[in-house]
Amino acid sequence: MPTENTLKKLRRVAVEPIVIIGSGLAGYGLARELRKLDKEVPLVMICSDSGDFYSKPMLSNALANGKDGATLVNTPAQKIATQLNLRLIPGVRVQAIDRAAQRVSWAGGEQTYSRLVLATGADPIRLPLQGDGAATVLSVNDLGDYARFREKLVGARRVTILGGGLIGCEFANDLVKGGYAPTIYDPSPLPLGRLLPPGVAGFFRDRLAAAGVSWQLEDSVARVEGGPGAYGLTTAQGKTGEADVVLSAVGLRPRLGLAQEAGLTVNRGIVVDRQLATSDANIFALGDGAEVAGLVLPFVLPIMQASRALAATLAGTPTAVVYPAMPVAVKTPACPVVVCPPAPGVQGGWEERVEETGARALFKDGAGNLLGFALAGDGVQEKQALATQVPPVLV
Repeated sequence: MPTENTLKKLRRVAVEPIVIIGSGLAGYGLARELRKLDKEVPLVMICSDSGDFYSKPMLSNALANGKDGATLVNTPAQKIATQLNLRLIPGVRVQAIDRAAQRVSWAGGEQTYSRLVLATGADPIRLPLQGDGAATVLSVNDLGDYARFREKLVGARRVTILGGGLIGCEFANDLVKGGYAPTIYDPSPLPLGRLLPPGVAGFFRDRLAAAGVSWQLEDSVARVEGGPGAYGLTTAQGKTGEADVVLSAVGLRPRLGLAQEAGLTVNRGIVVDRQLATSDANIFALGDGAEVAGLVLPFVLPIMQASRALAATLAGTPTAVVYPAMPVAVKTPACPVVVCPPAPGVQGGWEERVEETGARALFKDGAGNLLGFALAGDGVQEKQALATQVPPVLV
């Protein structure tokens, strides 16, 4: 016969809802996948924003597409809540998780759960800038941020971007197409240095330069004086510059505070097993803030894979997440880029070929096996053929 504890757990699962914290791609992606498998399980979503559904990756190329904050919304909050048969609690920030009582709380409210999913995302990294203008440097991580960015662009032309990674380069390309003059500062010798080998990165740099992006590499902005429309910049090397708008795009840091305070295991992200369970069997995590088998993958494809696997687990079929080869497309039409990075720590090297209209790099091990690739310009046409040859990231 079932023990009393087992019966209590079954009663709780039957009565209390599954609670999702976060309304981004991970949160809504999970809700969609779960509803395909279970139409009736009680589902509650709690979020600090409005709960409107939009594609966050579109923020970095919305300008050239003529989109503002309002038109980026794909589905208003109440409509998607109705579609997914969930109770939406918007505009609140969860402050604590009581694991023993299986309850989350916020200022003025609380909600019990049978199982809890942390889809809390990540925050922009803030550089330790000096100067009286440092506090007004912008970053874009949600619709509200984007609306403020668009507001500051009115009447501006010179935009300084701090960071030559994926997001910084996408914003630079978008700004050029919108008629602005962006300058990227980055301490690395080449853009996209964490994703691309040198030859492909150099080809990418030159193509964006030809489109109108100015590069200030191997240097970084240290001091920001003034304000919007009249910024004065001083770099680590002592150089000076001017800008109308300054945008920081140096990366994201997973939101770990809530999990840490609840006593869950965290590392670079919230540590989860292959079924996306945290160190508490009733709490799960996915998205930008989850660390699976040592991997933190803040990209669309791994989030979609995780959403499908976790939905199956929550619906009663324990399912381990699997990551196939997942090429990342950089949204820079001036120079399209697709990269499928080799797994961290694997042994091998890059074989590069750079031509006038495209660049191609293959990462191979000592036996000649293809473990990753990077393509730029016309080279992206090889994406599908190469992707089938690369081993899965996680099986």
